[in-house]
Amino acid sequence: TKCIEKEINVQIFCARCKTSAQDGVHVLVLSVSMYPGLRSIGVRLHSALTGSFVPGHHSVLLINSPNEQAAKDIGRAIMERRLAASINILSRTSTMYYWKGEVQDASEVLMLVKTKTSRIQQLVEYVRSVHPYSNPEVLSFPVEDGSRAYMEWMDEAVPDD
Repeated sequence: TKCIEKEINVQIFCARCKTSAQDGVHVLVLSVSMYPGLRSIGVRLHSALTGSFVPGHHSVLLINSPNEQAAKDIGRAIMERRLAASINILSRTSTMYYWKGEVQDASEVLMLVKTKTSRIQQLVEYVRSVHPYSNPEVLSFPVEDGSRAYMEWMDEAVPDD
């Protein structure tokens, strides 16, 4: 068989900056971000050089609890383990869900947990180990944009893995 050489031209486009990522800044950040231990440095470089954070570096998790005390206990334990930068506890949410063949109607307490995306797996595992529900709701959503100062504070509050 013949080997056919083809030149592959890869154009990297930074959706955040709306520019070609071929410049030195993006190539350096991309190179540093390829190594898991250096990803945080890459995100900080991107932030310092472009004025914005990498979309998806931070996440918000939704966690429902049966009552305020359970939410506070779980929330405090998450904070003591430095798995999150902050947690909001929203009392008395009305919840409807399908469980064991029937529609259920309940009152729950919703937690909004702000953290680094890299900590989600640890958070999920911890919550599942202490939550009173056999199948607790733990859903995560990446943060695409927000206050740069707040996201810098989040990076300081939550240590790297």
